[in-house]
Amino acid sequence: MSGVRATARIAARADGRGGTSLPVLEGEGPLALRRVRGSGQGEASVLLVGAMSGPLGGDRLALRAQVGEEARLRVGSAAATLALPGQSKGEARYDVRLDVADGGELRWLPEQLISARGSDLYVTTRADLAATARLVLREEQVLGRAGEEPGTLTSRLTVRVAGRTVLDQELACGPGAPGGWDGPAVLGGRRAVGQLVVVRPEFDGRPVPAQGLGEGAFLLPLAGPAALISAVAPDALRLRRALEEGLERLEHAYR
Repeated sequence: MSGVRATARIAARADGRGGTSLPVLEGEGPLALRRVRGSGQGEASVLLVGAMSGPLGGDRLALRAQVGEEARLRVGSAAATLALPGQSKGEARYDVRLDVADGGELRWLPEQLISARGSDLYVTTRADLAATARLVLREEQVLGRAGEEPGTLTSRLTVRVAGRTVLDQELACGPGAPGGWDGPAVLGGRRAVGQLVVVRPEFDGRPVPAQGLGEGAFLLPLAGPAALISAVAPDALRLRRALEEGLERLEHAYR
């Protein structure tokens, strides 16, 4: 039995009146999209609503978002994404592609991805930004449900600004992953890991200084107008807190 194939698409455009329109908002299968009230001026806001369980073994899911010049888009999810084994054998794949034009802004803030026991998921996220685009991208992963061993989870995150790669990292965890993923140099026994990438043109003139943000959390400059907040924690709640505190500190410093 083959898995589900589904692609969701979002396109955001400045409407010429200080707001943002959504000429494309299309979901398929388990990827349902809903427009909700925006939290910022001129911003369009979209929620990803899980219409089915998944991703399951063998699924091929994709999400595409394009933000035009001077448009502002915020994308979140109604609940955590739960990777499950399913009936189909083999790896599931979830592919996210984000494009932001000059003057555009994207806040990509989904809830966490939970890797349940027996699942096998490969996630790729790629963001391509123009030189004056802005981005806040959060990625959170929880290895196993409460009291449960994790599934196999591999994630790759790539961010490019004006054609230049500022971040390209891959992490593999769980059964079948290269040895050492749970050792002191990587997760150190913790079960929640995340990163938050911030791209702002003003970082070019005022580079972000590297600093610790508390136990298991760090703020690092990237090679370009970008910064990375990286954290590991015992659970999803403390991971979210560490990332939000890091973002608040960063945004306060550049107001």
